[in-house]
Amino acid sequence: MNNRNSKYFISCWLLVIALMGVAPAFAQKVAKTDSRELLKKEDSLQKLSANMVFSEEAADRFRSDSVFTRIFVRALKIKNSFYFPFDSLNISKLYSPDSSFRIFTWQLKKDEYVYLQKGVIQMNMPDGSLKLFPLFDYSMFTAKPLDSVRTRNNWIGAIYYKIIPKEFNGVKYYTLLGFDDFSVNSNRKWMEVMHFNERGEPVFGGSVISFKEDSVKRPVQNRFDIEYKKEAKTFFNYDPDKDLIIFDHLISESNEPERKSTYIPDGDFEAFKWQNGQWVHVERLDFEFKLKDGDFPKESSILDDAGNANEQRLEEASRRNMDKEAGGTPSPPTPPKKATTPKKKG
Repeated sequence: MNNRNSKYFISCWLLVIALMGVAPAFAQKVAKTDSRELLKKEDSLQKLSANMVFSEEAADRFRSDSVFTRIFVRALKIKNSFYFPFDSLNISKLYSPDSSFRIFTWQLKKDEYVYLQKGVIQMNMPDGSLKLFPLFDYSMFTAKPLDSVRTRNNWIGAIYYKIIPKEFNGVKYYTLLGFDDFSVNSNRKWMEVMHFNERGEPVFGGSVISFKEDSVKRPVQNRFDIEYKKEAKTFFNYDPDKDLIIFDHLISESNEPERKSTYIPDGDFEAFKWQNGQWVHVERLDFEFKLKDGDFPKESSILDDAGNANEQRLEEASRRNMDKEAGGTPSPPTPPKKATTPKKKG
């Protein structure tokens, strides 16, 4: 990654963090002496987290990640560190809407073909102590990531950008949306439903992704993903006004449905709606859900995969939808720009 692209990548992720990982006010929670110590550690962590991305040598990236992890854990052990925002770190940070936990995720480049996702969940403890769950990316060791409930020890890695809280039968479910720079030719976006078991440990997946209303029935899944062409820009996010997770309907641009690396948006949208403890798939958004007069879920008007503004993509999607509603021929999309994020091979 050249210097310009590196700075661009980091600035994009900082924008994601700033918009979607807002921390609770912490000035009243963290003692002054502890705050000074956290600021000192944050300075070291910022340099290390930047080096994990900027360094051209794999050995240096891995060494920086190792030192970063040790210092980060020491920082989190400081009383009430949950309320310290760590705003300058080049990693993704999300607080659960109920402030019961926060989750940090990042990725480590092994070479031009492989990235490792890493993460930790920090619980909000009443006494200010540390309760931490490290997440270990197991995705490269499984051929069937959709078919099993998982723990923190065999997590399907992603860089998370959204948490959606739901509750059913007294159990709180947190739906995590994330990005995975999956392979040389394709990216993935993940929808992962997490809850905490009776021991207070995170559990990923469950019989929560249903296709019971589809015309062609599919088995219930533990998680959901879309995979698409590296250069394509796709929308996959939550619309709180409609209470829907909305994402692009994808087709193969070369009529090769077996090759996910050829998939691009066609202007239609699919969705998931929360219903009796499951996210139920909606094959096509009905007219009542159509996005009219340039309306679009708010995050998409700000960010694309990497976190940068992408007004052109939104204009095209809105224009195609309005053309179709008016009975005309959809306007052709502008060829997508190549992605600036590094590529990996799964």
